[in-house]
Amino acid sequence: MSAVEFAVQVRALSKSFGPVHAVRGVEFSVGPGEIFGLVGPDGAGKTTTMRMLAGV
Repeated sequence: MSAVEFAVQVRALSKSFGPVHAVRGVEFSVGPGEIFGLVGPDGAGKTTTMRMLAGV
């Protein structure tokens, strides 16, 4: 797939709260019509990632 064909494309996403890295170097792509799951242990940065994508 080319970059134009993705519904969502994330590259080098990062977020820090002071010295704590909540999200570091996240990269993924989701094509149109695909189902995507963001899974991981507590504190992995899932909610922070989704909030950044939503612009909250």
